[in-house]
Amino acid sequence: MRMNMDRRQIIMNFSTPPSLEDLQVIAETALESLPEELMTFCEDLAIAVEEFADSATEAELDLDDPYDLPCLYKKGGQIAPGVTKKQADEDDVLMIYRRPVLDLWCESYDDLSLTIRSLMIAEIGQAFDFSDDEIEEMTDRHFQGLL
Repeated sequence: MRMNMDRRQIIMNFSTPPSLEDLQVIAETALESLPEELMTFCEDLAIAVEEFADSATEAELDLDDPYDLPCLYKKGGQIAPGVTKKQADEDDVLMIYRRPVLDLWCESYDDLSLTIRSLMIAEIGQAFDFSDDEIEEMTDRHFQGLL
């Protein structure tokens, strides 16, 4: 019965889905308070929010479903994974894909900002070769102070 009440409350609290701009603000706020281990890699990190990954990224990652990619870390000058510009004139970018993130959020019943923060920790951690155990430990430790 409680799950049904939670679902009703979510519907009542949100008259429209969070926009690209809403997710941008949430992600930029989360970026300021990531675990210390990751902060050293985020000094020049930019955040970009789009509806879905572009077709070049989907093809490079061999995605069966665009909902399979909620976010992606791109090194400066990288167009898609493995495809770089001749001149790296851009900062590293964490791409957040709105529709896949909202899909995960709806399935999890978690707070949207916690969902985004968790995705960011996992993606940045993987980009800098942290192990799955280290990423899980960072996420657990980081969320203890937020809940």
